[in-house]
Amino acid sequence: MPLTILVVEDDEGTRISLQDYLELEGYLVVVAEDGWKALQAVSEFQPQLIITDISMPRIDGYAFLKSLRQQPAWRLLPVILLTARTATQSKVQGYQVGCDVYIEKPFELDEIGAVVKNLLARSQLIQTAWMQYQTLPEPVPPADQTPTIPNEPLEPVLNFSFTDRERSVLDLLTEGMSNAQIAATLFLSPRTIEKYVTSLLRKTDTSNRAELVRFAMDHHLVD
Repeated sequence: MPLTILVVEDDEGTRISLQDYLELEGYLVVVAEDGWKALQAVSEFQPQLIITDISMPRIDGYAFLKSLRQQPAWRLLPVILLTARTATQSKVQGYQVGCDVYIEKPFELDEIGAVVKNLLARSQLIQTAWMQYQTLPEPVPPADQTPTIPNEPLEPVLNFSFTDRERSVLDLLTEGMSNAQIAATLFLSPRTIEKYVTSLLRKTDTSNRAELVRFAMDHHLVD
């Protein structure tokens, strides 16, 4: 399943160049033109890495990153600041608000690719270590202590953070519609529908549409 990268850039040429390059490298790329749209995209697509410019309308890169780091879920999300600002103070401010790497324009796409690969690999290692920590066995109490046993076992609670649009796509998938049919029904492009399907596969940890539909029905995620 491809990893998702959010590219936040108000310059269309730079945005398209990064998107094309990263997609050829095998990533799923989501784009936004400013920090305001980027915050919405983070919530909707839950990317594994962000590349953002600094100088943008409405919400600039500094404010976007500061807002992102204030949310516990995104404090460790890898972020690359990509900007024409070369002053030392600009770099210091970038690191102060929480960027991982500061790259000056003009840049080489191969450099971006290497940095992205490195940050994602490190992020995956951190996630793996955390999951292993979470699965460590409970410590055994000393023989002279009786462990507290709850009166009733707690049922696991399934919580899927789907957006309204993802739920609409999932509903239509379970009806057997193709991406093109769903796109026509929701007045979206087939490429956009493909991104929603990829996001649903990632969130449900399924490998294909058939598994996704079966998962949705087994867990009563659709009517």
